Amino acid sequence: MKATPGNYVEILERVCAGVIAEQASAVDRDGAFPAASIGALREAGLLGAVSAPGVGGLGLGPRGAVTIVERIARECGSTAMVTCMHFAGVAVLEAFAPEEIRRAAAAGDHLSTLAFSEAGSRSHFWAPLSTASRNGDGVVLNARKSWITSANQAAAYVWSSRPLAAEGASTLWLVPAGSAGLTVQGPFDGLGLRGNDSSPVAAEGVKVPESAMLGPDGGGFDAMMQFVLPTFSICNAACSVGLMQAAVARTATHASGVRYQHLDSALAELPTIRNYIARMKVLADAAHALLLDTVAALETGRPDAVLRVLESKAAAGESATQVLDLAMRVCGGAAFRKDVDVERYFRDARAATVMGPTTDVLYDFIGKAVCGMELFA
Repeated sequence: MKATPGNYVEILERVCAGVIAEQASAVDRDGAFPAASIGALREAGLLGAVSAPGVGGLGLGPRGAVTIVERIARECGSTAMVTCMHFAGVAVLEAFAPEEIRRAAAAGDHLSTLAFSEAGSRSHFWAPLSTASRNGDGVVLNARKSWITSANQAAAYVWSSRPLAAEGASTLWLVPAGSAGLTVQGPFDGLGLRGNDSSPVAAEGVKVPESAMLGPDGGGFDAMMQFVLPTFSICNAACSVGLMQAAVARTATHASGVRYQHLDSALAELPTIRNYIARMKVLADAAHALLLDTVAALETGRPDAVLRVLESKAAAGESATQVLDLAMRVCGGAAFRKDVDVERYFRDARAATVMGPTTDVLYDFIGKAVCGMELFA
């Protein structure tokens, strides 16, 4: 059954409970790309959530995107992050790509991702060092991208480089993942989000047609700010919120079920344990409330929308690490076992704070905004 704007939440629940939840532990254990889960999302039409109805998408906007990523993250952080990056890439494709690419993305046949982060500029994704130069009838790209989610699985990368000839900070390109000269320097074997296939990619003399340019030459920064940063930030925050929600539920279940036999009492009967779980719930709900307010700000064009976008990722990412620290503390030694399934969320939650813009960079931006300073001066 295909998702529609009217039933997508119901379809999403079926996919998450019936496929993603069953695959999550193996994806984490093996560091395997969540192919079955992404396939189920594609078959349900959910990968077309942010694509326009005119090209076969659901047109759900930011609210639908965060709803989908949040629910997926409650089962599998890796699948949620792959979906987050797909939505961020599609936001650019919707604005600039040809119709056939947009239709393929809406159908889920074109898995998208971003190729922004570089070794030289690190988490400052808006400042690429990679180059683009004309060569005969095409353009040659050279770069060392430090992290590309779905590096081996995406159909193409939304790629940043220095401008070809114009003024500006960057230019965006659509680069097919199988292009000659691209080398994925993986596989990914990380602490958390182990199935998101995030690897460095080197480009040596990669040739693309000039028609692969997404938007105007030198217009990459504007596209990043208008399309990428809002979509990525709120979906990243949604991932953190979903991880927190799962942690709260699993921790409460563990605390209610584990008993001190010599005292004939449950772990949850200790006021200290309830206090920890209450703190987890408050942090998770506060981050969720801020995320929903951010979505409302984007939907209505509120003046504080950009500030809320920055705040939502920072708050959710930092809160997630605190919530999962508490989950490990409450569950004690049992949390170090796989069967309680808290330590997987503990590891996955840590990624948000170091994904560009990092939490520390976001706090700097937020401080500048509050003080009336220019963010990217």
